Parts: sequence; C-alpha cells; structure tokens
Amino acid sequence: MPTFQSSPMYEHGLPESLGVLIVNLGTPDAPTTAAVRRYLGQFLADPRVVELPRLLWRIILHGFILRFRPSRSAEAYRKIWTEHGSPLLIYSQDIANSVGQQLSARLSGAVHTELGMSYGQPSIASALQRLYDCGARRIVCLPLYPQYSGTTTGSVFDMVTGALSKRRWVPEFRFINHYHDAPGFIAAQAQNIRQYWEQHGRGEKLLFSFHGVPMDTLLSGDPYHCQCQKTARLIAESLELGDDEWLISFQSRVGRAEWLRPYTDETVVELGDKGIAKLDVVCPGFAADCLETLEEIAMQNAEFFAGADGNSLNYIPALNARDDHVAFLARLIEKHVCGWPESSADWSASEAARARDKSRDRALAMGAAE
Repeated sequence: MPTFQSSPMYEHGLPESLGVLIVNLGTPDAPTTAAVRRYLGQFLADPRVVELPRLLWRIILHGFILRFRPSRSAEAYRKIWTEHGSPLLIYSQDIANSVGQQLSARLSGAVHTELGMSYGQPSIASALQRLYDCGARRIVCLPLYPQYSGTTTGSVFDMVTGALSKRRWVPEFRFINHYHDAPGFIAAQAQNIRQYWEQHGRGEKLLFSFHGVPMDTLLSGDPYHCQCQKTARLIAESLELGDDEWLISFQSRVGRAEWLRPYTDETVVELGDKGIAKLDVVCPGFAADCLETLEEIAMQNAEFFAGADGNSLNYIPALNARDDHVAFLARLIEKHVCGWPESSADWSASEAARARDKSRDRALAMGAAE
C-alpha cells in the first residue's frame, strides 16, 4: 500500500500562498571527476534524455560512459567555474530571486519562489518541499527552456508531477511548457544582441546555436527543431537582418547517432574556410550561461573558428538576469496564474485572514484538535 506524504503541522485556517517553481537543468556540485560522475549518472539515467532499452543503456552508461567521460567533463567545468560556484547555478538563482521579487510586488497575495534543478542540487523535490513549508496550495512551474523538447521540458513535467503524486494533498498545479515565440522573449533577445553590437561591434554573420537532440526525436514528433527555427527567424526579423546575414546550427552532440543538423562545430569551421573573419554566436535556447555556452561556444568553437582562418568568434551572453528577461518571465508567470486568488485585484489579504479564522473556529467547534 502506498504511503503518501502529508504535513504533520497541518492546522485548519493556516494561511495559503502561491508557489512558483523555476527549474533548470542542473550542474555538478564541484568541478571534480567524482562530482561530475554523480551528476552525469543522474542526468544520463533519465529515460527522457536517452531513449534506449533500459538494460542495454545501463550497461553502456556504467560500463563505458561513466568510466571515461567524467574526467573530461570535469576539466571543461574547471575552465568556467567561479569562486562562487557553477555559473549555471548562480545565474539561475539570480533569475529565480529577481522573478520572485517582481511577482511579490505585482500580485496581491503571498508568493514564494524556489529554484529546482532536474539533476543535482537544489533538487526539484527539495524545492517543492520548501514551497509546501510556506503553505503553497497553488503551484506554477516554469522550466527555463524557451523551446519545448521531451528531453528537457517533458522531463521536468515527469519529475514535478511524480513528486506531487506522492503528496496526500495535491496542490492546484499549472505548467508552462514553452515560450519560444513570445513577443517579450523575442524583444529581450533582440535587445541583448543590439546592446552587444553597440559595445563590441558587429560580426559579418550572426549564428544562432541551439542545443542539439537526436534526429529520432524530430522524426518521432518532438516540436523542438521547429520551435528553434521560429525563435531564430523572429529574432532575425526584429533585428532586420537579411537572409544572408544569419544562420542556425545545433551543438553539443554526443555519440555516433545522427543529431539535428547543421552541427555548430562544422558550421564555424566552414564559415572560417569561406573567409568570414568575424562571427557572432548567440544561444537563445539557454536562459542562463552554462558549460555549453561559456566553454563549448566561447572557448572550443572559438578555437575551431580561429583554426579555420577565422579572426574572431564572439559569443553574445545569454539573457541571464537582465531586467527585460526577468520582467518577461514575471509577466509570463502572472498570465498563467490568472484566476487564482493572488492574481485578482479584488483579493484582500485581510479578508482572506478573516475567512481562515472563521474556518478554524468552525473546525474547533466541530471537535478538531487545537
């Protein structure tokens, strides 16, 4: 018989609040081989990430990948690690904190915002527990993935709903599964690029590099490829770029299977060989800078470009906690909580408190424990 989690401190009339769960991929605890092995073991064991028969994949994962890859990945993490820790964790926490502050100022009731990571710490389960501890009876989840993929957003849904399903009292729940073409998101991306060009000059071409996924996911109906194409097109239109001034590629492929093409590393080499001297690269699929942007693009691919006679590859940073990015995310969440008490202009904290007191008095009169 299943055992469901329940709050041992529950009392009639306790104040309720809105919980906002912001989720990103995750990061190792440290740039060490052992920490990276733990992280990759959790990440690569997710059936949404690798869709192979479980027994076969466990043999490959534990027999080969986790024996060799962690040391190489740890070396890459050390190149970008800061004195405060992982860039992805730092930037994601900044986003969550800033979005939470805006929501608290914009909405009528109590709002609590937590960051959870799909893999590593802080975990999704621990973030949800903190929201429960704050009395969250309504929870909205925002994965920081602009474009939907089953490998990312779908995995977050599985983890969050799986954790909620273990609760005796399941909260009201809403889930935001993409924002790839939202006007506020496109405007923030375009403005970020404009400001970079104003400060650093403009390259001959702008390359939009998105994280790759296996080609099989596209053939099986995943919308990710199409949404990446639309994001890039809308940003290019906002920047008034000609068709010959921008292009799209996909990075971070692993293994021998076919992934979404064209590949970023091959593309930057081809552009260098064609005589492009200055190339700008932006990654609008990443809400926060991380290993894939800071090391793979700004370091690895910059070297590939230089080795192909290109002069300079310039990485344009992710939106991170830019004001326009945070404002957009706050508005997006606000739209998705429409109809809940905290979003209503008529909602009164004092009236809600009086209603809770009356509920508690009635429960006590009926014999509830003090």
